Amino acid sequence: MRARRAASVVLAALVALATACGGASSSAQQQPTTVRRQPTTATPPLSPSPRPMLAGKVVTIDPGHNGGNAAHPEVINRPVDIITGRKPCNTTGTQTAAGYTEHAFTWDVARRLTPILRKMGVEVVLTRPNDSGVGPCINVRAAIGNKAEADAVVSIHADGATANGHGFHVILPGLVPGHTNAIIDPSRRLGLAVRDAYTRGTGLPFATYVGRQGLDTRTDLGGLNLSTRPAVFVECGNMGNRGDAAKLSDPAFRQRIAVSLADGLRKYLDGQ
Repeated sequence: MRARRAASVVLAALVALATACGGASSSAQQQPTTVRRQPTTATPPLSPSPRPMLAGKVVTIDPGHNGGNAAHPEVINRPVDIITGRKPCNTTGTQTAAGYTEHAFTWDVARRLTPILRKMGVEVVLTRPNDSGVGPCINVRAAIGNKAEADAVVSIHADGATANGHGFHVILPGLVPGHTNAIIDPSRRLGLAVRDAYTRGTGLPFATYVGRQGLDTRTDLGGLNLSTRPAVFVECGNMGNRGDAAKLSDPAFRQRIAVSLADGLRKYLDGQ
């Protein structure tokens, strides 16, 4: 009995000593540790790609002439109505003294211009898909732009003028009462934007042999008379002139032409 009491006293003393020395845990320490889960940060949804600057705009690019025209005079010589008269369905175009053809030039520039515009978000409609076909006729080319409801139509050409004339010019639609009234003003704005960008980007001067300040107005072109959309022709240089011909025959210069035309179209379309 005495031994059990002694043991109890010793045990009590040991417990007291442990408590005094901090050996016993506090009530807070005795509770099981709760591991808090870090709040999960949800991965933010990917931001949509920025909308291209000219998304929703439509441009019709008309590369003049075609590679198969010369072999089919029965097709391209057929007259069509252009309101102010009748003209051949199409022509073979001109060429440099070295034999570089206008139809190959216009197709190459159009091929370079198209992806630049598409990168801006523009829907591009071409009046011909390659440089090996025939036509289409000038009235059909105008109808393509009309059907597409194009915001702008640019017909690409190179001139075959006298050898001592050089430079480029932009052809604007003239007034054909009851037909071109609605496109006169926007076509002029388009023409000015293209003219300014072209001379800035290529360094070519305004034509020395036709027009004024790089602009000419005509009512004898079916592509303009029959258009219901803002439209211009660009005579990118004179293939009859040795200096111009050398530039137009150079692929690097044709790329500069394409970039310049795209810049003019961007300025015009951005201001609509």
